[in-house]
Amino acid sequence: MKNLKKLTILHSNDLHGDFLAEEIDSNLVGGVSMLSGYVNKVRNEEKNTVYCVAGDMFRGSVIDSEFQGVSTIEIMNMLSPDVVTIGNHETDYGVAHLLFIEKCAKFPIINANLHIKTNGARLFKSHYIAEIDGMKILFIGLITEEVLSQTKNDGIIGTFVDINEAATEVGNICNSYNAIDIDFTVLLTHIGFEEDKKLAAVLDPAWGVDIIIGGHSHTFIDKPAIVNNTVVVQAGTGTDQIGRFDIMVDTDNNCIDSFKWQTVPINSEHCPRDEDLENILRHYKEQTDKKYSRLVTRFRKTLTHPCRTQETALGGLFADIMRESLGLDIMLLGSGSVRSTQLGPIVLFSDLCECFPYDDSVYMLKVTGVQLKRMIEYMIRDEVWEGAHCEFYQLSTGVRVEYDRATHTFSRFDFNGEPVDDQKVYKIGLQQFHINNFEEFFSISLEEVSQNGKPLVVSTSCTSIFDEYLSTHQNLDREITGRLIVK
Repeated sequence: MKNLKKLTILHSNDLHGDFLAEEIDSNLVGGVSMLSGYVNKVRNEEKNTVYCVAGDMFRGSVIDSEFQGVSTIEIMNMLSPDVVTIGNHETDYGVAHLLFIEKCAKFPIINANLHIKTNGARLFKSHYIAEIDGMKILFIGLITEEVLSQTKNDGIIGTFVDINEAATEVGNICNSYNAIDIDFTVLLTHIGFEEDKKLAAVLDPAWGVDIIIGGHSHTFIDKPAIVNNTVVVQAGTGTDQIGRFDIMVDTDNNCIDSFKWQTVPINSEHCPRDEDLENILRHYKEQTDKKYSRLVTRFRKTLTHPCRTQETALGGLFADIMRESLGLDIMLLGSGSVRSTQLGPIVLFSDLCECFPYDDSVYMLKVTGVQLKRMIEYMIRDEVWEGAHCEFYQLSTGVRVEYDRATHTFSRFDFNGEPVDDQKVYKIGLQQFHINNFEEFFSISLEEVSQNGKPLVVSTSCTSIFDEYLSTHQNLDREITGRLIVK
């Protein structure tokens, strides 16, 4: 007869400072108070419960940005996960600051493959073993270089470069701990749902990885993917829902006997509130409200940004503001910099900062027409439409691009009503993050482009530009005008 034990695993990913509940149809939805209430409720109902977070606790709220993640760690300490892995946004305030933040955390933060290049030393503990009801559950944290673009500022920090090498690291850890009779193994990753499935496909079954709980791609799924006998899941983004596994573990054979997985909505209908955590939130919100509650502007209507891989009204407005304010020919605004799906019509400073939290510098660089075409062609390459998590850009007014995926050719590439001249030099705006990762994001070297002229910093603050422009321009509007059409 099998020796079976029940294990409940709750999981979140990409919380992005989504601390406060919203009222939707007279029902409170999301927020860390009810999320904590649900986690505590399950912990009281199910004795073998583990709660884990698959990266990106930081960014997305003024409470996080104002205190550079220190507030987030205090809130997460109240939420009390059993184990967390890092995401790419954990490095937004710098790796040194992240290591300080880790010392403030009262829960283990794991990562197996972020290391110092000079000596190979890991920055974090690679794994965590939870011991519960006689079971030993091994958690291994993973991230890949593709999602760690922010660490380009820290030249001594590196990571394994692809899925195969990440899988090798998993094998090294699993092999090292097999002798202590691990009953269950979880990969806690922040590489994206499609990459998680690729990782599952190359894992050696002998390593005993049972499930992969991931983040980064903000993927909502109806049911788990099962690849190479490994269950792969992700719980979307934010605090509106939580993933839940109810697993019967075969502790004789160290594997899943059966399981049920679902996403549970976090709302006031069935999630109690955590009043202690609400007191912490109230403390931080009172401080940020004094600074961020002022009115910036009013739009003519709500502007939206529903998808990062298409032209959007809100993205177009931000790109146009940069172009006009900085005297550029074309602004290529990082589409992923816009973190809200909509903004307005009333825009408070808090709304603006949560919508566009990346207050980095803006560079002006000179590119020829042929270089610009190469950059845009790489931006809209086939893998973008096949689900890969790639950088995408909002184009400023005056640019009209039509691209045929079937023939991989431009049927139109105009600037101010005229075809882009291959030999002419255009002044392009890019944020510092995209300058730092220029070759990776555009498949063209910054050295080649710099032959047209040295890139120059034209602003040290995106927030200042938007705040100044919007404060002096009321009733703004934008429509989708076909700046970029991909057939």
